[in-house]
Order: sequence, then structure tokens, then C-alpha cells
Amino acid sequence: MSHTIFDRLEIPHTLAAGPGPGNTDPRVLSQFATAGVADHMQPDVLRGMIECKQMLRSVMGTKNIHTFGVAGTGWSGLDAMMSAVMPGDSVVAFVNGTFSGIDGLTLRMKAATAEELAENPSNPTAASVTVIEVPHGESVGAEVIEAALAKHSPQWAFMAHYETGSGRINDVAAFSASCEKHGAMGLVDAVSSLGIDDFAIDDYPGVAAWASCPQKGICCLPLTYAPVSFTDQYINVLKARGARTFVHHPIMEARHWGIVDGEDVEKGSYHRTHSSYAVAAFHEALRLTLTETLAVRAQRYTFHEAAVRGAVEMMGCTVTSNMTSLVVLNLPEALAGREMELVQLCRSRGFGIWPTLSEPVQVRIGILNQLDIDAITDIVTRFANAIEELGGDVDLPAVKQFLEQHYQIEAAVA
Repeated sequence: MSHTIFDRLEIPHTLAAGPGPGNTDPRVLSQFATAGVADHMQPDVLRGMIECKQMLRSVMGTKNIHTFGVAGTGWSGLDAMMSAVMPGDSVVAFVNGTFSGIDGLTLRMKAATAEELAENPSNPTAASVTVIEVPHGESVGAEVIEAALAKHSPQWAFMAHYETGSGRINDVAAFSASCEKHGAMGLVDAVSSLGIDDFAIDDYPGVAAWASCPQKGICCLPLTYAPVSFTDQYINVLKARGARTFVHHPIMEARHWGIVDGEDVEKGSYHRTHSSYAVAAFHEALRLTLTETLAVRAQRYTFHEAAVRGAVEMMGCTVTSNMTSLVVLNLPEALAGREMELVQLCRSRGFGIWPTLSEPVQVRIGILNQLDIDAITDIVTRFANAIEELGGDVDLPAVKQFLEQHYQIEAAVA
């Protein structure tokens, strides 16, 4: 039998300017690439894991002992967070974009009875789950949250903090308050807010579980650790009823990080074969986050997002998002309907912007870990060039003048 030996795979560097994954910090990449080939029980690997969970508690702003990283992407963390939802559990899920929609589907699959799941395994209609659809481009607000939880009094309530499908920030404070008021246990998808917004999860006592990802605000590699955090109340539910997963079972996962019976075991217990490379990268990403501080990073995101927003509006685009790491926009009227064409053009030039993944089709430009004038100017210039290439009209000198004036404000403040 003959075998095809393909050429060596060469992947060029591109500018990741979408909703995520973001551009991993070179210092994190260096830690990943230079970590020694080490046994997973080597003392420095174990020390790194201990320090990672301690730093992660600081980043998330919590005293929750069950705070650690689930090996994998953000989906791994979300699966762990939703694992306590059992068939027949009452759930209210707020959906206002692609990713909260997928989270809602996951909850329907978790809460579906055996009969409901058998009827439609990939898209079950679970009678115990109420999905509150908020129109694309709108945030989930206090009135909608309160009305739904007051009406249904669910055991579980779910919401995304930042919804990257539509670029909207949802009201997590109102969500937490309503969960407390109506006795629901809140579940929050913080995939796109952790490391970008300045918040502490302990300020939201109605939320029992949080899940995030490594490659957005934390700016690590996509396949390292998805941050999660669980309250004692949530863990007690798991102890009483079990979980709908074994791979991402929060109590079992916690043991891999030396969290046993609600306490830290710091002597280096045996664990899943965690990679020394992943531990080193995650450790460095958390160090950089805490060194900069969440307050400073959040201010930088707000400032640089305003630069991109103002620049694309000068090109005739209409921005419909309010996230600080992502601009979601409609193209100028003359280019309406050509969103996918523009995105593909940009991607062919090594400029990785994204369309929305649901209707209406819009364009998404992200600034993850691109927080300086040179990076923002590069993003704006590439986008302007693409619009011009499709026949749009852009006054690029005026746009660049706007950016210069915007960044003179930063220089004056500094």
C-alpha cells in the first residue's frame, strides 16, 4: 500500500481581528514554547498549577474554592458549568445571539427527558426549559429578566455576560438580583467578558456558576484552560444529585487541581496529565492580567474600541454593538448585502475579521490584545482598504486624522 506524505504544514501569521480567539501575547507564546519537557508530577508543574488557581481566583474576584481551569476550550468550561442541570430541571435561558443560542441548546439537551431527547437528539424540545429570545442587536435587560424569572420561578437561569454573536453586553447585575429574588441558581457564560471587563464575580451572589475561555480576554492559547468558578451551593447540588458528565464533572475536575472536599491540598496530588506547556502558558497569561490589573485593561479596551467605532462610522458604517472588545457593524448602504464578500476579501489578505453567524449578516471587528495606536491603525487601515477595493468611498486621510486626534487624548491623559 502506498502512502501520501504531504508537505510540511506552514501556517502563516495572520491578524486575528474577530471575536476570538485573540492574538496570544508573545510572552505567553514564549512560555509555551520554552517550557521544559517535564513529567506532569514534576515539582515546578505542580507549583505552577497551585499558583494558577490562586491567581485565577484573583482575576475572577472570588473566594470560591472551586475555581480552576478546565482543560480545553471555552466549550469545555461551559459543559462543566451546565453539568449540574438534570433531565426535567426547570430552566430559563436568555438568548440574544449565536453563542447564547448554542448555550440554550446545550441546556435543552441537558434538561430534556429521555423521551424528549430520543424524539430529537440534536435539537430537543424540553418542556422544562423556557428560552427567552431577545432580538439580535439588543441586550438582555432588567425588565425582561425580572418578568421571566417572576413568571417561571426556575431552578436554573442562564445568561451570557458578553454575547459575541451580536456584540451586546447583558445586564449581569440585574440577572444576579432576580436570581436571588426568585430562588434561581444563575449560570453565566463569561467567555467574552473575563479579562476584558472589570468585575468581581463575588459581587453577584445570585450567580452560582461561571465559565469562561482561555483565548479571549485572558489572551492565552485556545487549547489550554477554560476558567470556571462554582459556589458552595452549586457544589452541594452536585454532591446530592451527580452530574451529566464524567469528563468535565466539576468535583472530579477540581481534584486535578488539588481541590478536595472543599479545601486546597497543596502537596501535589496525582492529576490528569496536564501539559507543562499549557500550565506555563496559562500561568504567564494570568500573571500579565494581574500585573496590568483588570481596571486598567478594561479602561484600555473602552478607549481603543471607541477609536475603531469612530473610524468605521466615518466610513459610513453603522455600529450596533456595545461590547468593548468587539465592533459589530452594518456596511454602508452602497455595500449592503456584500458582507461575506468583504470578510472573505479581508481574510485572503491575512486580516481575520468575521461575519455574524446568524441573521442579519453583519461584520465583526475585534481588538483582542490589540491595544495600542499602531495595532488599531493597522486594523482600521486594512478595513478601509477592503471597503475601497469593493468600490466603497473612504476618506482615509480623514479617518487617520481622527485616529491621531483620538490618541492625542490618550497622550494628554498619560
